[in-house]
Order: sequence, then C-alpha cells, then structure tokens
Amino acid sequence: MVLADFSVNSGAVFSEAIGNDRLDLLTDYPFTRLANLLAPITPRANVAPILLTVGEPQHTPPAIIEETLRASAAGWNRYPPVGGTPEFRAAAGDWLTRRYDLPAGLLHADSSVLPLSGTREALFMLALLAVPTRKAGRQPAVLMPNPFYAPYEGAAVMAGAEPVFLSATRETGFLPDLDALTPELLERTALFYLCTPANPQGAAAAPAYLAKAIGLARQYGFVLAVDECYAEIWLDAPPAGALQVAAGLPQADGKPWANLLVFHSLSKRSSAAGLRSGFVAGDPALIGRFSRLRSYGCAGMPLPIMAASTALWRDEAHVEENRAAYRAKFAAAEAELGGRYGYSRPAGGFFLWLEVGNGEEAAKRLWAEGAIRVLPGAYLSRSNPGEPNPGDAFIRVALVQDTDTVAQACASIVRILG
Repeated sequence: MVLADFSVNSGAVFSEAIGNDRLDLLTDYPFTRLANLLAPITPRANVAPILLTVGEPQHTPPAIIEETLRASAAGWNRYPPVGGTPEFRAAAGDWLTRRYDLPAGLLHADSSVLPLSGTREALFMLALLAVPTRKAGRQPAVLMPNPFYAPYEGAAVMAGAEPVFLSATRETGFLPDLDALTPELLERTALFYLCTPANPQGAAAAPAYLAKAIGLARQYGFVLAVDECYAEIWLDAPPAGALQVAAGLPQADGKPWANLLVFHSLSKRSSAAGLRSGFVAGDPALIGRFSRLRSYGCAGMPLPIMAASTALWRDEAHVEENRAAYRAKFAAAEAELGGRYGYSRPAGGFFLWLEVGNGEEAAKRLWAEGAIRVLPGAYLSRSNPGEPNPGDAFIRVALVQDTDTVAQACASIVRILG
C-alpha cells in the first residue's frame, strides 16, 4: 500500500480509511449548520445585523478581571497545575457553600473542586472518564435532555456510548421524564447529563426532581453530571442546586456527593466568556480520577486567569448587576412577545424558546428580512424513532444584547413572522 504524502503543500486529502469513524456519526456543530443555512441569504443592506444565536453575553465584564490580571502578570511564564491553586479551590468551595446553603465544612474544596478552562471541554471529556467499554454486558448509554447542549452528544458518541435523547417538551415541564426511564435502560446507563436551568428552555429542576435523579444514579451506578452554568441568571428565585439537594439526602458511608458532579462557569455569571474559566465539583473519587485524566489531555488554567477567577467567585456585586440587566431584557421581550409563539417566562438562563412552526424557515426569514440571526431549534435536538424532532417548530433566541436591541429584535420578530 502506498501512503499519501501529507506534507503541508501536497494538497492531500485525509483518507476516509483512517481516523476515528465515530466522528462521522455526528452532524456539523449547530453554528456551522446555521452558517451553511444562511450563507446564500443576503439580509437587507439598510438594517444593522442583530446576533442572537450564541450564548455570549455582551455586557461589559467586571473591572476586577483586568485589575487582577495586571496584578498577577508574573504568572504568565509558569505552567499552571491541573488542580489549580488552593485559593481558587477555596473561593469556589466557599461560593458553593454560600450559594447553596451547604452545612459548614461539608464540602472539602481541596478534594471536591477542580478548575476548568471553561466547562465545554470538561463536559465533553467527562464521557471518557465515565463510560466503560461495556455496562451490564451491553453498549453503555449516555442520557441527555432533548433538546440539549451539543457537546453532550459529541461526548457520548466519541466515547463509544449510545446517546439516548430524553424528550424535554412542554408536556414534561421542559425536563426529561424520570419516571419514563426503564430499568433496562438505567442498568446500562453510564452517564446522565442534566442541565438546570435548562438550555434552551430555562426550566429549573425542583429539589424533588434532583433528589430522584441522584437516587437513580446511586441505585444504578452511573455518573450524574448536572450542568448548572446558568444557575446565577434567574428572574424570581435562585434555582435549587444538585449539591444542595444531595446534602439533605441520606449519606451512605458519609459520602454526600457520591456519583454526582456539578459544573459552573464564569461565562454567564460574570459575562466573561473569553476568560474560559469554570470548575467541576462533587464526588471526591470522581474528581480525583478526572484530575488524573485531565493531566494527560488538558492544559491547566493559566495562573493570572486563576487569580482573576478567584476574585470573581468572591464577588457578588457584579452578579447582582448582571442579573438585573437580564430582568430588564426579559421584561422588554415579554412586552413584545407575550402571548405569542408559546412565550413563557423562564425560571433561569437568558434564552427564549419560541414556537414558530418551522424553525429553519423562520431563521431564514428573520435573517433575510430583518438581519436577525437566531438558531433553529432542530439544531439542538434529535428525532427518536416514531417521534418528531422536538425542536423542529422552535427557534432559540439568546438575549445577550442590550435591552433596547432586545426590544427592537423582538418587535421585528413579531413583524416578520406575524
């Protein structure tokens, strides 16, 4: 066999015969699909584009970031430890204890907190940690809500598991129906991704719901990964957290966080998506193994960024200002959209999940006629056998621009879609 020359100037194409064929089981990433959908369309030239697709807050980041980065500049020439600094772990642990009213001393930050360069790569890598070759003698299953955050599916597929899409529709309260999970499925489940407040619908899981999910994880021996990245953007009341619920459950062998991991990020809480900073917390046994895995495949968080992150987790004033800004935007959106497109006031997060009949067609019309860029719901969901895609009729609108721009965009949505 003659091997192709893959030098830079050869122009050779990567052969389909080599490489991980699991990648071919995945569609293009949602924003790549959107770019391809809208590429042939030129919006009206006299309208300034309004981008409401990516969950990238456009608020001014807190000044504390720049101040701390400047003061910590000496750390740029050092390789950072995967486990982070004691100060970072303590700040994250203290915040979790305050935010979720955990009993003092229950969370040991040095063994239960791990810094992350954003949560996306860690949520993806988690499947490499959690999915065995076989579970109950069969292909392992990874459960996720449907619609879902795309890395959940990518993680499941690339780890060799079967992604199982659990409908999260208006009929189920926009969260998966835990009572519908069969013992046969649960026995081979290795990992369950749960997002609360949900992306994109904004539903927040009640304490009883979280308690049931934790109980199932322990009964059937799988990892429950609770993505709480939107937990600090809420309208009326702070959503319950998985650690908070677990702290009140019976503790087998004094292990309050058994089988449980939670993920948090500064991208939404602090409008600092470019900082790429978050953490995972929970079961010390899982955290230890996660740290070992990440030592092989991930770069640690740079020390100046870790210092800035530590300061952000210890500050609440900027979070309250951030939350107030989102309340104003939701009020503006509700004034324009209330009563239309199945609009409902979400418990948390900053997305609208609007029912428009055909999400792709609505996205094309909004771009062509109003230069408004939204994401078709079908790009965040999958069809199960015998069922329609639960996102087909929806668009996701990210309220990441300022209040006036949000109001303008929502008024245009009504004008264009009727």
